[in-house]
Amino acid sequence: MREDFLWGGACAANQYEGGYNEGGKGLSINDVEMGASHGHEREIHSYVHEGVYYPSHQATDFYHHYKEDIALFAKMGFKCLRMSISWARIFPNGDDVEPNEAGLKFYESVLNELRHYGIEPIITLHHFEMPLALVKKYGGWRNRKLVDLFVRYACVVMKRYQHLVKYWITFNEINSLFIAKTPWHQAGIIYQEDENRTDVMFQAAHYQLLASAKTIIEGRKICSDFHFGNMILYNCCYAQTCHPQDQLLLHERLLPIYYFSDVQIRGKYTNTCTAYQKIMNAHFDIEAGDEEILKNGVVDFYSFSYYSSLVEGQNVEKSANGNLLDGGMNPYLETTDWGWQIDPLGLRISLNLIYDRYQIPLFISENGLGAIDHFENGTVNDDYRIDYLKQHIQAMKDAIEKDDIDCFGYTMWAPVDIVSAGTGEMKKRYGLIYVDLNDFGQGSGKRYKKKSFEWYKQVIQTRGENLSWKEE
Repeated sequence: MREDFLWGGACAANQYEGGYNEGGKGLSINDVEMGASHGHEREIHSYVHEGVYYPSHQATDFYHHYKEDIALFAKMGFKCLRMSISWARIFPNGDDVEPNEAGLKFYESVLNELRHYGIEPIITLHHFEMPLALVKKYGGWRNRKLVDLFVRYACVVMKRYQHLVKYWITFNEINSLFIAKTPWHQAGIIYQEDENRTDVMFQAAHYQLLASAKTIIEGRKICSDFHFGNMILYNCCYAQTCHPQDQLLLHERLLPIYYFSDVQIRGKYTNTCTAYQKIMNAHFDIEAGDEEILKNGVVDFYSFSYYSSLVEGQNVEKSANGNLLDGGMNPYLETTDWGWQIDPLGLRISLNLIYDRYQIPLFISENGLGAIDHFENGTVNDDYRIDYLKQHIQAMKDAIEKDDIDCFGYTMWAPVDIVSAGTGEMKKRYGLIYVDLNDFGQGSGKRYKKKSFEWYKQVIQTRGENLSWKEE
């Protein structure tokens, strides 16, 4: 593996940061969402209710533990950390006249701490964390006004941190707008009874693509050394059989993934995009000048999340789960506690498919295993996590070394235990560092190294050459 390969971890403010009402921060859409741990379906409220537990309010408290956590990341040898900035911490209401200086100073302190240890920050500007006030006032991303409000926020952040940050990702898993069961996390949208949901969804997608492109155009004016990436929830999928109809269904399953990356990389709505618009019978407004903005605001690298794979076909029963996805079970694969099928080879296949299509540098921005960990004697013996990561890193190495794929970084999800975005719980743990908190935020909050901590440290030290692990 190349010497400058970016090994590290990835996290998100709404699942990790906490401090939801400190330092002048406004409410985000996550701050009014009750987790699943209360025993019912997750609920979205219009305001914060007294006596209700909201997972994002404390999360695992990076806000007060960032120095301790970054020091632990440095001990693992991290070359980079992918993290997000909460829009509501910079502009509490999203459309404030002036940014919140306390919020800007907080992230400046975090970024300086990372630089102190030689850790390259990779910043996601929109990771399911828009200010709640923008939903109440404008209806979320169904409103074009959010394009300029987002670009203004992004420019404030990019100008402030231009000497601290080199890599920027505009929208996390932007295609989740088409894939997720609801568009709340990605776009702050709750559908109204009298509106065409498909048209609203495609309009919001256009506005986010426009905001991404405008951010990149303005960012390059701020600093010519900035590198911009997209971030796609990549769905590795197989046809159930060799029946031609199953192959066509597989092709159509991939259209909502390529829809966004085609625009962000090729700078236009390609035939892939227009074909999907026809399948969905979608209509949305494109104003004069929008196409030129999309053309000029393309990304420099393609980043994506990869956790599992699914099966598509005429007779598929939606029995397997994935990251916001569902599909058919693959009988050749093992399954996690949450129904996600473990498919390391699928990562190599995905890297090849993506690189063949776009021929720009790739970055694996999320890959990890959510599992129920048992904390005993001050640690977690998570051999299952080591095995998962080892197999996926090997698949990545094979893609780079055998298939000549240009992949420059890997950030596993997540280096420390955080609140699960999928369930709002702590018991679905991903970290290499255990945090003593339960599903209701109860516990000491202390950090403990899991067995996987030392294993990943070894992987980074050897640049991925030594993936085995034997306890001393």
